[in-house]
Amino acid sequence: MPLWRMREALGRGEASAAELVEAHLAEIERTNPQVNAFIEVYADEARQRAREPLEGPLAGVPVTVKDSFDLAGRVTWCGSLLRRQERAARDSNAAARLKAAGAIVIGKTSTPEFLYYYETDNRIIGRTCHPRDPSKTPGGSSGGEAAAIAAFMSAGGIGSDGGGSIREPAHFCGICGLKPTPGRVGAGGHWPVIGHPAGFMGVGGPMARTARDVRILFETLAGMDVRDPFSAPVPVRQPAGRSRLAVWRMSGVQAECAAAVEKAARLLADAGYAAGEFDAALFAGAHELWRVLFVDLITQSLRAMIAGREDECAWTGVELMKEAREVVDTGRLLAVLGERDVMRARLLERMGAETVILAPAFGTTAFPHRQPPLPILEAARPLTPANLLGLPAMVVPVGADRDGMPVGVQLIGAPWEDERLLDVAEALEEARGEKWLEESLAGAGGAH
Repeated sequence: MPLWRMREALGRGEASAAELVEAHLAEIERTNPQVNAFIEVYADEARQRAREPLEGPLAGVPVTVKDSFDLAGRVTWCGSLLRRQERAARDSNAAARLKAAGAIVIGKTSTPEFLYYYETDNRIIGRTCHPRDPSKTPGGSSGGEAAAIAAFMSAGGIGSDGGGSIREPAHFCGICGLKPTPGRVGAGGHWPVIGHPAGFMGVGGPMARTARDVRILFETLAGMDVRDPFSAPVPVRQPAGRSRLAVWRMSGVQAECAAAVEKAARLLADAGYAAGEFDAALFAGAHELWRVLFVDLITQSLRAMIAGREDECAWTGVELMKEAREVVDTGRLLAVLGERDVMRARLLERMGAETVILAPAFGTTAFPHRQPPLPILEAARPLTPANLLGLPAMVVPVGADRDGMPVGVQLIGAPWEDERLLDVAEALEEARGEKWLEESLAGAGGAH
């Protein structure tokens, strides 16, 4: 069942919270030894909570939490041996909102070290594997969360995204994931702390098997959070005006990723959406500015934090740190932030609130562990403009590659237009149908 169907079954008395918890725990016992998505499973606590009277929009639904969001009394390892003694004093905003909505947290899911890579592998529990092919990665950094949801070990949950960390794993695993506008979903209690000078790029967001599920989670998670400096009291609302598409046909991405965009454009056109071409010049230089903030600047902080303890770190964080190209002093940082603001204003003046950009979700589909077919930061180019410019972005699966791996597309909107993305995502999901994974997008061959 998708999450929305579980909620209906609970409301009609067709299933109980205890039955749903037991079904998920059984799936974890059966599947997790091969997938390795969980750092902790809370079987006893979940069973106890299922026996309690629960109220709220998620009452009785089993969910998971990425291991970067605090749960009171539990570890927040973020994949690092350097944090193995850490225990949270209180719940993160996201975990508290899920619990207040009646959800049952059945476990925390794995990440790469420091959330700092596009694969999920660490020296605490080891490698997380793709549910459809254990030789391949489910992505990262929310790879454990995506794998758990795709493998039916969780109905849905919360991930985080500073450079595609919700969207790449959602695309790899064939689920939906929303990177909200900064400020819509409070990130208080997330580690690393989301704050200035570059924290506007990182957000918490919902992940689930369907767009309808993601909407339910988003409406639960959205709201003011005083611990998040970017949080804003924007109510859940209906978008104004008819949405229109701008199709971003990127070069240099895998053929199936490009074909997925064409398929989605056709489906949405048939559903009544007007479409035009996206002017890629509006994003020119965005990826490079993001690299300065996310790779160069963060690498400086990580090097200082792990100095003298480098031998305890996993390959994942170290590999991305090798991509750093410059020292970012105060002058360089201010210049990058200034360029970012000019780019953002120029884009939004042209874009308008009604435009939804349809783009590839990533440069490749799921690949064998540690063997990306493209340089990893080149593959991430479709993702990073939304982080740099504070735009909401969502991934929806539409088909499969030649190996049967899921292929998604990305929808990018104007700030605060998260609900518009959800509307388009649901329309695409309906037009696509339920047998999307059976349709191969491999016919184009070669790179687009």
